[in-house]
Amino acid sequence: MLRDENVCSQSFMVKFEALKKKFDDKEAVHLDSEYHQELKAYIERLYTQTCSVELFCDKSFNDIRDAEMSNLNRLQKLKNRTSYKKDKHKSQHKDEDWG
Repeated sequence: MLRDENVCSQSFMVKFEALKKKFDDKEAVHLDSEYHQELKAYIERLYTQTCSVELFCDKSFNDIRDAEMSNLNRLQKLKNRTSYKKDKHKSQHKDEDWG
């Protein structure tokens, strides 16, 4: 929703509130990973910054767009960091059982 320039603040709020409501309805599962903790904190912070503010308008939405896309990219890198291995390391372990 943040990347799509055609999304206005009202449609963002409606969709994000619906997603947040679904998120809150699910039973909380405690996960120790840094990614899951950061993601939950991000969702809570974005919700209070956008949907909980009475005067949230298109101008405010456009002002936070780039910063929030940057935060989402940071979260994506955090998620991928745990499973990422360089190709040169993969090839070293590929044939180690064969001597």
